[in-house]
Amino acid sequence: MSRFASGDNSVIVIVGSGAGGGTLANELCQKGIKVVLLEAGQQQSPATFKNEEWFAFNQLAWLDKRTTSGTWRIARDFPNLPAWICKTVGGTSVHWAGASLRIQEHEFRAKSRYSGIKDTNLIDWPLTLAELEPYYAKAENKMGVTRTNDIPGLPGNNNFKVMYNGATRVGYKTVHTGRMAINSRPRDGRSSCWQLGFCFQGCKSGAKWSTLYTEIPAAEKTGNLDLRTESMALQIQHDHHGRATGVLYADKNGAHHFQKARAVCVAANSIETPRLLLNSHSSKFPDGLANSSGQVGRNYMRHTTGSVFGVFKQPVHMYRGTVMAGIVQDEAIYDPKRGFVGGFELETISLGLPFAAAFLDPGAWGEEYTNLLDKYPNMAGMWIVGEDMPQETNAVTLHPSEKDQFGLPIPNVHYDDHANDLAMRSYAYKRGAAIYNAVGATQVVEVPPYPSTHNLGTCRQSEKPAEGVCNKHGQTHDIKNLFISDGSQFSSSAAENPTLTIVTLAIRQADYIAAQCSTRSI
Repeated sequence: MSRFASGDNSVIVIVGSGAGGGTLANELCQKGIKVVLLEAGQQQSPATFKNEEWFAFNQLAWLDKRTTSGTWRIARDFPNLPAWICKTVGGTSVHWAGASLRIQEHEFRAKSRYSGIKDTNLIDWPLTLAELEPYYAKAENKMGVTRTNDIPGLPGNNNFKVMYNGATRVGYKTVHTGRMAINSRPRDGRSSCWQLGFCFQGCKSGAKWSTLYTEIPAAEKTGNLDLRTESMALQIQHDHHGRATGVLYADKNGAHHFQKARAVCVAANSIETPRLLLNSHSSKFPDGLANSSGQVGRNYMRHTTGSVFGVFKQPVHMYRGTVMAGIVQDEAIYDPKRGFVGGFELETISLGLPFAAAFLDPGAWGEEYTNLLDKYPNMAGMWIVGEDMPQETNAVTLHPSEKDQFGLPIPNVHYDDHANDLAMRSYAYKRGAAIYNAVGATQVVEVPPYPSTHNLGTCRQSEKPAEGVCNKHGQTHDIKNLFISDGSQFSSSAAENPTLTIVTLAIRQADYIAAQCSTRSI
């Protein structure tokens, strides 16, 4: 493994090794650019993953204390766990389910298409689908997305078959096992999916794309990557011109180090990314870095989610097979006649019995609930994922009094469901129930949202600097050599799972950074 000097100001420092940071690191390294990649978590591998839900959750999840506020149910059920993301090499690409969908053209034009929606802070992306299409193609090829590049779809498990039969009976047309970044056949030295059913716990076969065992090892082979694990970024520092000069971080023993940098790219997820910028305040930037607009941390989005579970007379064993290889896309459209703008996907989901007990109805107990759990083998499940509305008051801010182990303010995540979000969820619950009732469900259960893995928008792209934090390349409006490289830069949430777009933006950003380096613009 390469090791670059702390005083080497020719390196690019990337904070976070997930879908955005890990991909960006590899793309830059392949171009001959030296990268220091700071990851707060430990390094795991398919050999250390364990197909046991609570063990894996504690092994991989980001469990540093956070607080919540707002009307969302998460604040009641999980007040210190607003997000189910990972603190490990590979970030949440270790935990994600693999669904890889392109954002649609109308979703890049959220303000133009959804104008007049009260109490929103909508803007259009400064990007178009046409600009991203060649990069989407590169990302799909890199990730091995099924149903692209002549890669066949994954097989459907029982959970999918229940969904498919119900969905087609109620008239849905676009129903299949999805576009998944999970090998349906051996590819790039990784096996095909073993159908173990533990996609969220780390993929033991390596069939699911993750920067942990794809991008980061490839970057290391170039000799241009210095991966530093258990290295928690504390502050981005700058010179008197306001140019970023490097990152102060703490190692696993708590010792502080400063790594100089030519540029800094923050890919720490949509909670830790704004937190780092806000904690990097100084006399020159009293409100935090890149925050002249006041939009850092604002417009937090998490997708409109929820689940529908059906109970049947015969066993389904939903947990067998790939967790999310099943999708209904007919509702991912713009059709305000339904009572809301934006669309949603219905995707197969399964929870092991321990997680089912925790998430089906958090806090529930008694005979009625245990009777439901007794029916677990006969359950089928689907997840709602839809476009939620950006609201300026939905925000990641610094807690006024609580500090972390390094003495820095912890983040508070505030979220209120918008009326549009509530209308969408209510409608989606009914559509999910219709699917299961069409194939003989004896009971349908509406499950509230879990802590989100789709955290978006807190450092969003904008054409006008006053409306966001960065431009269409993720380059912050205020500081030319400071970049946002994760889902924080989403201008709107769209209906699609975000990882494919995060990877696509990282590939495009790498081209831009390399060009900026070659012209000495940064």
